[in-house]
Amino acid sequence: MMKKIGVIVGSLRKESFNRKVANNVLGMFPEGYEAEIIEIGELVHYNEDLDQEGMVPQAWQDFREKIAPLSAVVFVTPEYNRGLPSVIKNALDVGSRPYGASVWDGKPALVISASTGGPGGFGANHQLRQSLVFLNMTPLQQPEAYLGNVQDFLDEEGLIVNQGTYDYIQSIVDAFVNLIEKLS
Repeated sequence: MMKKIGVIVGSLRKESFNRKVANNVLGMFPEGYEAEIIEIGELVHYNEDLDQEGMVPQAWQDFREKIAPLSAVVFVTPEYNRGLPSVIKNALDVGSRPYGASVWDGKPALVISASTGGPGGFGANHQLRQSLVFLNMTPLQQPEAYLGNVQDFLDEEGLIVNQGTYDYIQSIVDAFVNLIEKLS
């Protein structure tokens, strides 16, 4: 049975380095896996007042329906002001409601953070992991994925040109696949 993996990108910027990393990750999954980017830019800010019958925004319903059947989720995120981009936090909130019906529950998760600075989004990575644990997801613990100086290993088309970096990210995806298999 095909395992479906959702990839959520925490940057909405047109030329986002994180989207370029995510596009590379899509092709790193083995046969039997299908990965696709799940868009989050159109999600209305979460407001519990809207989460009632007849008022739920269509974008929320569509998003929840896309996440629910997934086998696992990859989050590729930048770091903004030492923290998580609000667009990812909003997606987590939308998917976690209504209470008791979280689409995140029990899913394996992979957090990859990438930044133009040296620390590679360390703060955002750990802030995101904290929320994932609360949402009863199982984040991959090792190897950790902090990709610093992202601009130095991507070409103009967004492909990873440094073989060592490619191999490292592939090893992370392989470890994530092993986690998914263990939890299946």
